[in-house]
Amino acid sequence: MKPRSAIAVALMCAIVPVVGVATSQATTSDLERSLSAHIDQMAATKDSNALAVAKMLTVKGRAPKTGYSRSEFGTAWKDVDHNGCSSRNDVLARDFSHVTTTDGCKVSGGDFTDPYSGESFHVTCRVGSGCVSSFDVDHAVPLSDAWQKGAQYWTKSKREQIANDPLNLVVTTAHLNRQKSDSDAASWLPPARSYWCKYVARQVAVKHKYGLWVTKAEKDTIVRILTKPACAKTVLPTSRTRP
Repeated sequence: MKPRSAIAVALMCAIVPVVGVATSQATTSDLERSLSAHIDQMAATKDSNALAVAKMLTVKGRAPKTGYSRSEFGTAWKDVDHNGCSSRNDVLARDFSHVTTTDGCKVSGGDFTDPYSGESFHVTCRVGSGCVSSFDVDHAVPLSDAWQKGAQYWTKSKREQIANDPLNLVVTTAHLNRQKSDSDAASWLPPARSYWCKYVARQVAVKHKYGLWVTKAEKDTIVRILTKPACAKTVLPTSRTRP
């Protein structure tokens, strides 16, 4: 597998001529999202082994949380792919099956199995009841954790990108989302042990994609899990992969 930096450089070389034609219309945020999407797509074609990539993650200490606030990561649930739906509803539609919507976007019901607990739900909402709001969209890599492991040095548009990237979003119950809070893998793992392989693989995918580092305890936990025989064939998910 090519190093991520090599992929990024190759893509920049390929994209520059196009950007030169439309400089007046393209924004920095648009270009960052475009580059990130290309990197995500190319990485997905490599059938990336999660353990191999996990071993490549940079280890550093956790930086201070000073200066962190949710607003540093831009608008919550922004329609970053410009499909007319919020990122929250995009992810609900991905993670639910037999989805119903009220306006083509707002998810109003469906069948859902919480990957963190293994519990299944059939959701039927009355119009205006907001019952889907009882499910949270969790950031696989919490934004506070990202802030303390590299994101505080990014542009605000890049922070907004990771906050709304479907790769970093997973639907779960409000209870478990709050229980997890801003913990990394060394501090919290979901109750459903059968999901641990995919759980840490998604965190690896996000940290690898955005160049975030991990603590030693975090990396040790991730590698220990992915070394288990049950996780031997675990590959990195993409933004379209249902948890």
